[in-house]
Amino acid sequence: MNPDDPSGPSGEESISASAERARAQLHEEIERVRRGVEQMLDEQNAPLNSDLRRELDTMQEDLRRYVKVRIRKAQKRTNRRVSQLEDRTTNLEKRLESMDAERRLTEWRIHSDTERMLDGLLQEVRGIADRLEGKPTA
Repeated sequence: MNPDDPSGPSGEESISASAERARAQLHEEIERVRRGVEQMLDEQNAPLNSDLRRELDTMQEDLRRYVKVRIRKAQKRTNRRVSQLEDRTTNLEKRLESMDAERRLTEWRIHSDTERMLDGLLQEVRGIADRLEGKPTA
């Protein structure tokens, strides 16, 4: 998935949703394994000894910490990517504003140059008209 692709959903939302799905699947898998171990021990009619219970609880706590760290890292990556996209957007907006200002300045220059040229032509045409009428030139 490309976070720069405008046709896809928002990058932050899709990454967060993916992380949430992955976390849920991981929890489901851990619980499935845990239930399987407990069921296997029940089938053996062996009581769940405290060492095994502690180990299972430790595994679950380790899993929680691992998932929490992974989610935090994924969120940091997402925030960094969003920040980079915001910076790129800001730079593009500045470039557009600069180009718009340059366009307006160019239009003003063209208008001013055209106005001066037309004023000069008008003076020449008047001079020619005055000569044709026999009026003295100023």
